[in-house]
Amino acid sequence: MLRHVVSWKLATGDPQLKAAQSAEIRRKLTELVPLVPSVRKLTLGEDTATTAGNWDLVLIADYADGLAAYQTHPEHQKVAAFIRSVISDRTCVDFVL
Repeated sequence: MLRHVVSWKLATGDPQLKAAQSAEIRRKLTELVPLVPSVRKLTLGEDTATTAGNWDLVLIADYADGLAAYQTHPEHQKVAAFIRSVISDRTCVDFVL
């Protein structure tokens, strides 16, 4: 089992737009769960602290057979393109459970 942890900083500084984009990312990623068989668990969370420098959104996901099937899935590719269009930065850590 592989755990995939990704954090994003959204590019916009507008709080309303940031909230809308974050909600859209969460919706789109959640919709992938029934489409990609290797996804075992997917959790998304928005930063609720007001600490300067915090990241805006995090994905914690577990995959039964690694990331290849997930990352190359056509529906994931569409979601990833949207995410790239609204973020300024991304960080990721993958590790075996």
